[in-house]
Amino acid sequence: MNGTERSKIGFALCAGLFGVLAGCVVHEERPRPARRDAPPPPVYVESPILARDDYLYYPAYEVYYSPNRRQYIYRNGRSWVSRPAPPRVSTDLFFASPSVRLDFHDSPAIHHATIVRKYPKDWAPPGRKPNHGEGNRDDGKGNDRGGK
Repeated sequence: MNGTERSKIGFALCAGLFGVLAGCVVHEERPRPARRDAPPPPVYVESPILARDDYLYYPAYEVYYSPNRRQYIYRNGRSWVSRPAPPRVSTDLFFASPSVRLDFHDSPAIHHATIVRKYPKDWAPPGRKPNHGEGNRDDGKGNDRGGK
C-alpha cells in the first residue's frame, strides 16, 4: 500500500467519521440564565372588593336583598342561593312588602335563625298593620322609600 492509497483511505475514514458524528449532534435549547440587573416579571393581583354588603330583609318571603350587588339571597331547600330576582313573586309586589334594614355585613346565612325569630313572616313596622305593603322598601338603587 503506497502513500496515495493510505491518504485516500484516511480521507474516506475521516469523511465517514465526520458524517456519522455530524448526524448525531443534538442541539438542546436551554433557557438563558436571568440577568442580575433585569427587572422582575410583573405580578398581577386582584384587589379585594372594598364595598361592604348591606341587606334589606323581607320577612314575608324570608329573603334578603343586597342593594350593592343587586342580588336576592334566600334558602332554596337546604342551600343558600343568590339570584337577580326574588323567588316566586314579582319585584313590585316584593318591594311593596314590609322590609327591615339589617346591621350586619357578612353572610345572611350566619344570622338567619336570629333574624327569623326577631322578624316573623307577619312582621310589620311599629304602628302599621302586618303585610299591607306599607313597610320601608328599597328602590333597587340602595335608597329606602317610605311606605304609602
